[in-house]
Amino acid sequence: MCAGSKESYELSWLVDQLSPKLSRLGDVQKCNMSDQYRGKVIVAPMVRVCTLPFRLLTVDYGTDLVYTEETVDYKMLRSIKRQNDVLGTVDFIDKSDGTVFFRTCERERSKVIFQIGTNDAQRALKVGKMVEPYVAGLDVNMGCPKEFSLKGGMGAALLTQPDKIKSILTTLVQGLTIPVTCKIRILDSLPETLELCKLIEECGVAAIGVHGRTRQERPRHPNHNDVIREIAKVLTIPVIANGGSREISRHDDIKKFQQDTGASSVMIARAAMWNCSILRPEGFLPLDTVIEQYLRYCIQYDNPFTYSKYTVQNMLRELQDTPRGKAFLETQTLQEISIIWGLEDYFKTQLAKQNEGRKSLNFEMSEGKTAMPPSADHVKIVEREENGQKVVEMPIQFIRGNFNNADLPKMLLNTHVFRKQLKGPMYSHVIVDKFFSASVTVDGVRYTSTLREKSKRYSEQGAAIVFLHAMGLVSKTYGFVPPQGARKYLTEVTRQIVKEDVMSNEIMRNNDARIENEETDCKKRRLEDDSASVSLHQQESSQETDTSRNNNKSSITDGAS
Repeated sequence: MCAGSKESYELSWLVDQLSPKLSRLGDVQKCNMSDQYRGKVIVAPMVRVCTLPFRLLTVDYGTDLVYTEETVDYKMLRSIKRQNDVLGTVDFIDKSDGTVFFRTCERERSKVIFQIGTNDAQRALKVGKMVEPYVAGLDVNMGCPKEFSLKGGMGAALLTQPDKIKSILTTLVQGLTIPVTCKIRILDSLPETLELCKLIEECGVAAIGVHGRTRQERPRHPNHNDVIREIAKVLTIPVIANGGSREISRHDDIKKFQQDTGASSVMIARAAMWNCSILRPEGFLPLDTVIEQYLRYCIQYDNPFTYSKYTVQNMLRELQDTPRGKAFLETQTLQEISIIWGLEDYFKTQLAKQNEGRKSLNFEMSEGKTAMPPSADHVKIVEREENGQKVVEMPIQFIRGNFNNADLPKMLLNTHVFRKQLKGPMYSHVIVDKFFSASVTVDGVRYTSTLREKSKRYSEQGAAIVFLHAMGLVSKTYGFVPPQGARKYLTEVTRQIVKEDVMSNEIMRNNDARIENEETDCKKRRLEDDSASVSLHQQESSQETDTSRNNNKSSITDGAS
């Protein structure tokens, strides 16, 4: 045997010896990844809710895993990553408008699952590589029935494209070192659903999340626990049951939902959104306590106001009709919300700490929006020349709630221009990724805000604010702090903030009563479902009996003939 043949033979022998061991190693690794999803209580991905403050709160209350809100692959790929030493976070920032859309920290590293919206394997892998160092797993959304997802070929649109499902999942499993999962909805028939789930398992995913409704069904429809149970019987990977919020009104119901579905783990959405202290085995905390703890995280991690307000609004539900609830609905800043829950001092302390740690607000605003500073003293008005024209810039947003109808920026600007007989105003706009940036030219000088707005009208108001501050026509706090008495209920509540204990107790009583009513309704629905199942069984038995009788008659007739 020549030397080359001998070396080739030895190499082949070595490969044969190692292949089974490597295969077993892969099986062990896959098993370890799947264990992350066995016997767990998981918080589902929820748009505008599952940002860092809410995720950390669920970790405090005992969740095993918590999903981020869905992020579309294109948005992630056009982002920039920044290490935020001020907040102790890693931020992913949308370059189109400067907003931070994914913020995470080391404390949630072993708990957070990043959910992606995609219909392309290679884009999905690029995103997976971007977040791999910062999350405990990657999940592909294959169940969202919303029009936005469907038109983009994502979410539930993938359920009828097995080849694309296989391409995306196998690419991710082979290319990432973190567990890969997907979340689906059931199909119209059980055989189709089981076939789909087996295909997904063959892709090597660590687990599968199953929402027990079809893409056409909504929360008002009953969850098909029986279908999830059949899926759990045929798969070897963990099945995560989802869609049971109608049946879950307290912590003990989570375990019952798991038993009813036969699943390895349970994923809850709305039940956690309404009061995520449902995750505590010890029982619910007062709603006020939950909201206050959530707001502290919002302030600490500079959560967007709109997301913070949306989440609290979903916690309050019918309590929005109370005086405090009405005051809350009027809020236009995170600072105003913090005042209602007695956190004004905490807000000011955290804001001062954040501002002190920033090199300059202009730099921060160019890469990601921050909390609204207290006055113009905390921002820079920059003058420069562009194409022979003087340009004045300032980072400020127009927040409608910070103004009375009599002191709107454009109104004050027009009054000043008229009295001084100045030339202008002339407004111009630039549109970038559906966001507006406006400039106003007065006497040949162009004034503009460096922050973009989602509304053309608001962008013009922002430009007018820059003019007013640059000319010294308004106070330093104009546009930054809402005027006293601007909002009816907010003023009423903040004047009596010390007496809020009575109202707080009322909210707690209402919340307790609501929980009790939900438990009663839950039991009633279970009885109705059981009754419906019995009725259906009797009907099927009756049909089988009728069929048997007809067959017997047919046999007799055939025999007679």
